[in-house]
Amino acid sequence: MGGCVLNTEHFWRGKNVLVTGGAGFIGSHVVEQLVDVGAIVTVIDILTSGRADNLARVADRVRIQYEDIRTCAWEHWLDDHPTDAIFHLAANAYVPPSVDDPTFDYEINFAATFRLLEALRKAQWPGTLVYASSAAVYGNAPTMPISEKDLTVPVSPYGVGKLAAERYVDVFSKLYHLKAASVRFFSAFGPRQRKQVVYDLMEKIRHNPEEIFIHGDGTQVRDFGYVEDMAQAAMVVAEHGALQGEVYNVGSGQGCTIRELAEHLCRLMDAQPKLVFSGSVRPGDPEKLAVSIERLQGLGYATRFSLVEGLERTVDWYKTSY
Repeated sequence: MGGCVLNTEHFWRGKNVLVTGGAGFIGSHVVEQLVDVGAIVTVIDILTSGRADNLARVADRVRIQYEDIRTCAWEHWLDDHPTDAIFHLAANAYVPPSVDDPTFDYEINFAATFRLLEALRKAQWPGTLVYASSAAVYGNAPTMPISEKDLTVPVSPYGVGKLAAERYVDVFSKLYHLKAASVRFFSAFGPRQRKQVVYDLMEKIRHNPEEIFIHGDGTQVRDFGYVEDMAQAAMVVAEHGALQGEVYNVGSGQGCTIRELAEHLCRLMDAQPKLVFSGSVRPGDPEKLAVSIERLQGLGYATRFSLVEGLERTVDWYKTSY
């Protein structure tokens, strides 16, 4: 386990912080860490993908508003709620729904983010905004590891919407002096995630320990970042980033193939199933995503959990969740 710049308590203590999507997977971990360092936290979430029980540990120390960010009257909200920092994580967080319904993805990921930015501009808001973007903005990157300077050629509506919102964050920061940055989350995993590849594999192993079916051929590469590290990274950016519209890759900095991931999980769950691969990836999914986190490390950030340590903690949670 490595070291990490911990968020200083004196920086966050007493600060009013809004976390949109704060009952979601990554959002709930951001909320917990903010509460632990003394922030006064408000969560906005409509619970379409988030769950109220995700916040069970801190429920008595946060204010939760069940509201849809697509229809939130932000200008009035900001008038009524003095806010020092916003972590904007409310979104459709997955590629497949954006392929099935690109209009939905546009409304919740891009249009809602633009309306928030416009309200902040009109209010001349002096606080700090961290926008949750995604590795999907890169598409099928030609070189590995991916750095923030590489081309962004998304291959899904989800990636397009995230990239468009990022660009607006950058322009609003430079043009209207909004203190803001974007964090490009790679493949986060951990307790409370009930979708995506790690959870799906655990489900398959539990339900059929003899044979599991996996999309692709097993050589797809992902950078799997443990969720507590990912949440910590967003807070490090808010505390130490330049906040001039820049972007930061957030991951572990270590690539892992899907086959390797499956083998780790099988070992941790004491199973030896036959691995059966489809041979082709799903539409909109890039084949290889390995990441450089040097820019983030330049702020003093370091991961705290190795892949195996994170998977062990995730399996332990999973065994208590069904």
